Amino acid sequence: MKKTLLLLSTLIAAVSMAQTPCENGSAMGFPCEGYDYISQIPLATMNSVKANDSWGWTDPQDGKEYAIICLNEATAFIDISDPVNPLYLGQLPGNSGQHTTWRDAKTYQNHVFIVSEDSGHGMQVFDLTRLRNVANPPEVFTEDALYTEFGGTHNIAINEDTGYAYALGTSTFNGGAHFIDIQDPVNPVPAGGHNGDGYTHDAHIVTYAGPDTDYTGQEIMIGSNETEVVIVDVTDKSNPITISTIAYNNVNYTHQGWLTEDHRYFILGDETDELNTGINSRTIFFDFEDLDNPQFHFEYEGPTGATDHNGYVKGDKFYLANNAAGLRVVDISDIANGVAVEEGYFDSYPPNNSSGFNGSWNVYPYFESGHIVISDRAQGMVLVKASEIIAGVDDLSLEASISIFPNPASNRLNITSETHNIEEVVITDVLGKEVLSSSSYDTKTLTLDISSLSKGMYFVGINTTVSKKLIKE
Repeated sequence: MKKTLLLLSTLIAAVSMAQTPCENGSAMGFPCEGYDYISQIPLATMNSVKANDSWGWTDPQDGKEYAIICLNEATAFIDISDPVNPLYLGQLPGNSGQHTTWRDAKTYQNHVFIVSEDSGHGMQVFDLTRLRNVANPPEVFTEDALYTEFGGTHNIAINEDTGYAYALGTSTFNGGAHFIDIQDPVNPVPAGGHNGDGYTHDAHIVTYAGPDTDYTGQEIMIGSNETEVVIVDVTDKSNPITISTIAYNNVNYTHQGWLTEDHRYFILGDETDELNTGINSRTIFFDFEDLDNPQFHFEYEGPTGATDHNGYVKGDKFYLANNAAGLRVVDISDIANGVAVEEGYFDSYPPNNSSGFNGSWNVYPYFESGHIVISDRAQGMVLVKASEIIAGVDDLSLEASISIFPNPASNRLNITSETHNIEEVVITDVLGKEVLSSSSYDTKTLTLDISSLSKGMYFVGINTTVSKKLIKE
């Protein structure tokens, strides 16, 4: 039989056909380019008036993905394992009973750690494995532990390599990072803090593996401290050491930043420069080749005047929550040469792209399936995904009925067929050599173990009539 080829984007591919593809610059009334609307959980469903931050969790037991949405009143949990039909499981109310615009959550060892600017809130710890067995959603959950060494705090960051959390903007340590040992998640222990550089609004903490060999293996915190970026060695929690500080032009409010995966470059957003000076969205790139002497690298100017908020790096893409301009995805593959190019977007706030504090607060791009969570102040949770790129298809209806996910994949590959039973699967490398095969299936859904495959590109042949590109992480 003739084999046809369906090419999927090499970054992420579809679990199934999008509920509403981005066509002619729009999906479900949202402006877009290159990113499809998958589904949404509005604020009303979550009994909330406004959303703010967000994060995600993947259950290691079965690979199910969950969105964690911070609300003014609580933290909501959404099962997105069926992305077109997400299930709102319920919420964990804030500890103090107050409502606040600022709530933040990060995960470690199947637990989520939640802070808020509510006075007296502390840090809530919730066991995410409880989401596996929610009998009658939505439920009102209670925390599994509460850390009370501080009350309100703006933000929290976690280094999952070391098992330390960093509460940012508390009333302790002059507003600097408050260290917490969370290696036993339900028994958090205070571990000191850093007060040498004033208030820390946000931070990215890593076990350093970048080009500056003086700090290889050290725990490094890059703090966004209102008027400057600070680099601190926090390996010794009893003696954190400031390595360097960074000033830059047109400082308004040093808000949030993220390292590239090779730890060479730091990408920073200044929150109020657009609002105060009327410029287009500005993202600032620093070269961290030498942590003792970091250098300005270049500035990227976005296509709108919207206020940038939180941004994250995944591979060679920068995913930015750009407030009124929604999710913006920037290709940073040529960052060494000072080049950044917008690849696509999904605008969760259609009225305008002006500066100010409307629209997307945060995005979470780290799900293996490729789904991206947008937490939007007014829209609640919006789930999107990169559009499929289709070429050389003879029978589009047949091709569209078969999906492989996640893609890229690491250990497990799922294959579903809406119309035909799957009888044979053959995986070949780019030279056409067979590397894995299975046959005699009589099912429309199956899971393959691909953990033995090396990283790279493969083609998955299904029933010898459909071939799909697979990226093995």
